Amino acid sequence: MMFTSDFPTMSLNLAGIIFLADLPIIAQRTALTGGATFLDTFVLCPGLHRQQVAADVHGGEYPAVAAMTTGYVFRVENPATVNFLQRVGRTGQLTTLSVTNIHNSKQGLLSRFLSSIDSYMSVGAVAAYLLAVGSTVAVTSFLILTEDWWGLLVIAILMLTRFINMLLIQSRSRAGWSGASEPGVVGDLLVLLSQDRWVRITGYVDDLKAVTSGEWLRDMTWVESAISGFTTLLVYLNVALLSNAKLSGQVMLLLLFVGTAGLLGLVNMFRQGLQMHANLVTVDGARRQYRRRLDLAEALIKETGRDDWAVRLGMINPSQASARKGGLGGNAAFNETLTM
Repeated sequence: MMFTSDFPTMSLNLAGIIFLADLPIIAQRTALTGGATFLDTFVLCPGLHRQQVAADVHGGEYPAVAAMTTGYVFRVENPATVNFLQRVGRTGQLTTLSVTNIHNSKQGLLSRFLSSIDSYMSVGAVAAYLLAVGSTVAVTSFLILTEDWWGLLVIAILMLTRFINMLLIQSRSRAGWSGASEPGVVGDLLVLLSQDRWVRITGYVDDLKAVTSGEWLRDMTWVESAISGFTTLLVYLNVALLSNAKLSGQVMLLLLFVGTAGLLGLVNMFRQGLQMHANLVTVDGARRQYRRRLDLAEALIKETGRDDWAVRLGMINPSQASARKGGLGGNAAFNETLTM
């Protein structure tokens, strides 16, 4: 007697659901680079239809910041900068950052064209990013060779979606208002983040304003909102279209999305700085740990020679400040201004 067993044929008709996974990887990448480039069109991973909400990566936090050279207290209004500060900040430690204007530094022709791949990215980040781009090219070539036209249509729509979103991000992220220009003036900021993370940012005042004030992504117009909604519908449509692709094509697209998600996550992890409005923000030196916030305030007051900023941030009491006022030069330091 012969026994036969029929094993069900594997089906990946619903593999396209992975397109709809709400991963923040692309939004994080957009925030870290301050925008998007043409090369991003070839980086396909879950969450690509959510790129326009990159302005929400900071979780709604707008931390208080004091200009220790002038005593003024305001907030960090740029969500991408806040997101970067949250990433590099450590509880109970002071992290020092420096802001450098990229236009005043040397960059190669390739760096100026691609923007996403530059000398400020680590070797690991560059390798992971190029591998993600190459994976899309390889899968596209595979679909052509196997004559999987449905699979090719799916990946073409995904790339079109990325391209349109890239154009929208570029349009929304153009530098705008950031306060009055103060050329040549050096600034020194202290930011108090949630979870007792303290960040000090140094650089020229104009560069500091460019990364902390004004807006990063302006609100979309009704036309841009309609286009963004259309691209989102295209991604949902792709879920249905993928069921028509060959099994081999479905497998390759599934592997592409999973693999690229991991690679882009590595790119974000290896990213060494924040690029924003032609400025680069990077960690400068080792972090310093303090036993309590008052110790931090006293150390910075001693270094900067003034304490009005500490009072306005609530780091010391006014009575403590009045005792120091005479020995720290009174109000002479108020002659410097940082007008936001």
